[in-house]
Amino acid sequence: MKIDFRTKKESNSIQEKDFLALLPADRFYRFLEMAERLKNFPVKESKVSKTENSFVIEIKTS
Repeated sequence: MKIDFRTKKESNSIQEKDFLALLPADRFYRFLEMAERLKNFPVKESKVSKTENSFVIEIKTS
């Protein structure tokens, strides 16, 4: 196993370069995989009731 120590900027740059090297279809599939993983990401529930102090923006297209 190899451990590399990098700054956050260096790490992000390498990740971006590797991602952009993928074919556009592969990038899309990676995005879908990420969205699927984030679906199960733990979040803190709001203490405010969902119906209280909230509003709905409805955009109708004719």
